[in-house]
Parts: sequence; C-alpha cells; structure tokens
Amino acid sequence: MVAAFLCVGLQVSVHGALPGGSLDPTTIPKYIKPLKILPAMPKSTNPNNFSGDYYEIAVRQFQQEVVPGLNTTVWGYGSINDDTSFSYPAYTIEASQNKPVRVKWINDLKKPNGKYLRHLLPIDQTLHWANPIMADMHGDDPKPYTGPVPMVPHLHGAHVTQDSDGYPEAWFLPNATNIPAGYAKFGTKYEQFKGEAETAYGQTWEPGTAVYQYPNDQRAAALWYHDHSLGMTRTNVYAGPTGFYLIRDGNDDLTSGLPSGAYEIPLIIQDKSFNKDGSLFYPDNRAFFEGLKQSKLKIPFIPEPTIDGEQSDVSPIFNPEFFGNTMVVNGKTWPYLEVEKRRYRFRILNASDSRFLILKMSNNHKFWVIGNDGGFLAAPVKLDKLLIAPAERFDIIINFTKIPAGTKITLQNIGPDEPFGGGEPDLDFDLADPDTTGQVMQFRVVTSNGSDNSIRPRNLLLPAITPIPGTPVIRHLSINELVSKTVFVPVDSEGDPVLNNAGNLVAVPANTPGAGMFGPVKAELGAMENGVPIPQSWMGLISNTPTVGQTEEWVLYNYTEDAHPIHLHQIQFEVIERIDQMGKVTGPESWETGFKDTVIAYPGNGDINPGITRLRVKFDLPGLFVWHCHILSHEDNEMMLPIKTVAP
Repeated sequence: MVAAFLCVGLQVSVHGALPGGSLDPTTIPKYIKPLKILPAMPKSTNPNNFSGDYYEIAVRQFQQEVVPGLNTTVWGYGSINDDTSFSYPAYTIEASQNKPVRVKWINDLKKPNGKYLRHLLPIDQTLHWANPIMADMHGDDPKPYTGPVPMVPHLHGAHVTQDSDGYPEAWFLPNATNIPAGYAKFGTKYEQFKGEAETAYGQTWEPGTAVYQYPNDQRAAALWYHDHSLGMTRTNVYAGPTGFYLIRDGNDDLTSGLPSGAYEIPLIIQDKSFNKDGSLFYPDNRAFFEGLKQSKLKIPFIPEPTIDGEQSDVSPIFNPEFFGNTMVVNGKTWPYLEVEKRRYRFRILNASDSRFLILKMSNNHKFWVIGNDGGFLAAPVKLDKLLIAPAERFDIIINFTKIPAGTKITLQNIGPDEPFGGGEPDLDFDLADPDTTGQVMQFRVVTSNGSDNSIRPRNLLLPAITPIPGTPVIRHLSINELVSKTVFVPVDSEGDPVLNNAGNLVAVPANTPGAGMFGPVKAELGAMENGVPIPQSWMGLISNTPTVGQTEEWVLYNYTEDAHPIHLHQIQFEVIERIDQMGKVTGPESWETGFKDTVIAYPGNGDINPGITRLRVKFDLPGLFVWHCHILSHEDNEMMLPIKTVAP
C-alpha cells in the first residue's frame, strides 16, 4: 500500500531511525527506568451538596523526567488540591456507573506572576483554529502564534450533553493578567454552553474555567480525557494533557475474577521526538514533512503567491502527519515493569498523533483481549498481535504464570513508521525501526508474592451485549483527500528539490517536466451525492442532523489511500461490516464486537473503488457534537465535521 501522505525524503529506508529533534533516539538508554504507575486523581470538596464525585482539575506547565537524565517541560492535568498530582500523563479519574462526576476544568497555563505562558510548540495561524485574535477563524499570519493558549477538555467516549462534551469552539483562555486587548477570551460556543450548564448544575463558570458533568450512564469502560481545541488539538495533546477515565460497575471485577489493584495497570503509549536538552521536538515548518533537506528555504506558503499568481494553499507550519522517533509509555521513554508470575490486566491507550501500533510480545506470548472502547467484549479473544489505532483502547490480560522468573520480554511494535493502510507486517509494509520505535517497553518476570485468585481468561463470563435495536435509516458519508492545486516544485532524479540561482525553491505549474507535487494540503470528511463524494469543511452548512432516538447506519466510503480512525462523539456504535475494493465483505474483527467509539476505516483503490465501513449508530441526546478522524493532524486541518442531533 502506497500511503498518500508520504512525500519525498521524509520517511526512511527500513530499519533506519526517523528524522526528528537533535537528540538521536539510538543514544537514549532503554529499560533503565521503571514504568510510572498512574494513581487515582485526588477528589475535591463537593460544592452545593452535589451527590456525585467532584474534582477541580487544572492544566499546568512543569518539568518531568521523560528521557532518562533529562528534564522535559511538559503540560499535564492535576488536582488543584495537590500540587504533587500534576503529571504527564495525568492521573486516572475513577468513576462509578450511574454516579455522576462533575469536574471544574481550569486553564492554568500561567506564569507565577499571573501572566500567560506561550505554547511550547509552533502553532500554525493559517489553519482554521481556535484563534483568540479572530475568534475561531482562519488567520493569514505565517508566523507561529505567541499568545495565550486556548484549551477545552473532552472526555473521549463519554455519553454526555453538549455543554460538557468539549466542543472545539467552546475553548477558554487562562485567566491571565495580560491578555492582549481585543483578544477573545473564549470560543464562539463557550457562552452558550456556560449558560446551559450553570442552569442545569447551579455552579458558576469562573473566568478561565468550565464546569462539566458526566452522568456515567453507560457500560463500564476505559475512556480518556484530552484537549480538543479547534485546529490545535495535535499540539496541545502532544504537550502532555491526557489521562484515563475508568467507569466501573458492580460487575466490573466479575466477582473478583479479574486482576485488580496493583495488577491492573493503565498504559498510555505515545511516540515523541526530543532535542538534546530534553525539550520536546515538533516540526516548525512544512518542509519537515516534505523531507526537504534545506528546511529554511523560501517555499511559497500561505499567504504568498505562487508563480502563476495564485495564493499558495499550503500552510507554512502544519505537517499533515507526525511520527516521533521514540516510544513513551506513561511519560517515560522505554520503561520496564517488574511483573510477578501471575495474571495482569492492562488498560491500553494509543495516544499518538498519527501512529498505528501493532503490539507483539518478543517471546510470542499471547494477549487475551476482554474489552475495547465501549467496554467488555461478548467473549475473550486470544491474539498474538494487537492492532491499535490512535485513540483506541483495549482491555487485555497477559498471563505470566508459566514464564520463568528472570525472563525479560520486550513489548514490540511491528506497525509501520509511516501512515497505515492495512495489511500484514513485513509483507504489506516495513516494520517500525527495531532499534527505536519497534520497541515499546520491557517486562521483567519475578517470583510471585502471593496467590493469584483471578480467573483464567478463557473461563471468564463477560457481561451480555444488547445490540442497538431498530430499523436503521442509511447515511452515506465520504472520507476525502485534497491535494495542492497551485504549488509544485521540481525535483531531481534523487527526489531532491531543484533550486534557482538564488538558492530558493521555485513553484511551477503542474505540467512542468520533472515537477514534483507537495503532499496533500488536507483531508476532509463529507457527504455522498449520487455515488459521488462531496468533501465538506468545518464552516459549511451542517449536513449531519440525526434524529434523536432513530437508529442509523453510517456507511463510510474511504477515497484516500490511508486508514483513518473515525471517532463519533456522544455515542458508542456497533461495527457491522467492511467491504474492500474487490467487493469482499467481512464482519467486524473479533476484538471489535460489542461497542466502539473509534473505528478503523480502511482504504480501497482510491477514486475507483473506495473501502467501505458500515456502522450502526443511535444518538439519544439533542445538541451539537462532532465526528472526525483521530489522526490529530488530520482533525486539526478540516477532517472534522459537526453533528447536530435534533428532536423527532
């Protein structure tokens, strides 16, 4: 599969480290730091006799040892009642089914003197983004944004009303003392949702905050919380604010049948790159994605004109995808975990920007999958490798009982160091670099400290699953890719750019002999009309208006050459089937049974025969929500659309 987003020079030959920051990933020592175990987030005192669990959680900037021996400035969530709780990733919010949780979210990205902090990473102002200067509008300044940082938290997978969903235009700035005059302090939807929430819950939204309430009226499952600001989710999440949110019910431990306590461990996996001083690396120029060696060359970007007088359509900073060259688990590069000779339960999240993971044990030991995004499966599934798209979660059991003490096992990643299009490792795509991104963490088996009372996975009786009822109406939707219309650069036989006498790239028309095309400018979701895909933009008319209570079948036609993890807000859905470019129909994978909130929509054969993914969905809350690709760089540049659910 040739990935459409690949461009000359960016990706490397098999078994070569990816480009990134100034810190060579092969020099980072592996398995010398223990895995960070993420404890429960501390609760706060309930206001107004609220009957549920109450938290006051801020996002702050701090330093943390991510790479051994180096301090990295990161962002993370923590309880304002406990300064030691601020962490990347964040501590886990433990929730109970049908017991509401209320969170006062605080944007605390301020200096000790009360002035705002700048973003850690370069923000492209030419995208359609939160943009405090112009309030949720495109900008035309090609320089990185240096103002106060918008944030809006989203609980991914939550069944929740619109005021508490973290709508991308409901962001808010920190309550800093030096917000520039004329800057919007919150997004265009913030005031509406503030009024609705204050009326419903009786708690005031103070400047720099939002108060969300989660009813937890859904199956026990592993959700996760992260920022969702319009057009800058990729950079905000990369800076650190992520965390697990576990909903439990009385049957969650299956009558003490599952490993629990110290033997249930969340694993949040991300790929990152670093500089020699420990700082996070994130590309500050589109030339990085194009693989251009001369990254400071004058390339015609927005708002500059091209050679034919048209304005460039290529943003100067935005990169269509990002692949880091190190693997980070629970905030540590390549950690190790001592495991006893017994069964362990791991809650796994892929929090990467673009990277699909395929996890495998170096000793070929098997995983038992017992749950996914929407909670428990109908029955345990035994696998030798585990495909996890960005934003997907898996609930697995690994049995170390019969492995000799002293054994060291590497959790490997045999996915690609490039966009994923489906297929089998080492057959349809090259494996990740085995010296860097092909390794995730290490298990070290030690003797057991006591008896293991958990049930063998194959004997677990998981909770029954009730399918979504009703006769569905059909909604046909498209997944599209937009290429640059005006910017082309000539390249030589080795794929390097040809320069003019001044040493600059020259934009030329597409029909110029030897011209090479920039990678796609963006991807978009859209509709289907008479069998033709119609890409749609965020600011267009809202075309997806499901009726509350009506079962629908969403048919996704993927016209790109990559797989996309598609996420729907408010609901959990069922995967019905997929149809490949040859017309072959397959049902959901064994680990996709039950309910999901993120699904891999595989490609087909481009414009001729798209890959098709069918979902059964049912929205039951009125309001404004979104659906989008969870490759964060795609989401941030138009691959997201509103959903407006309406009363019958």
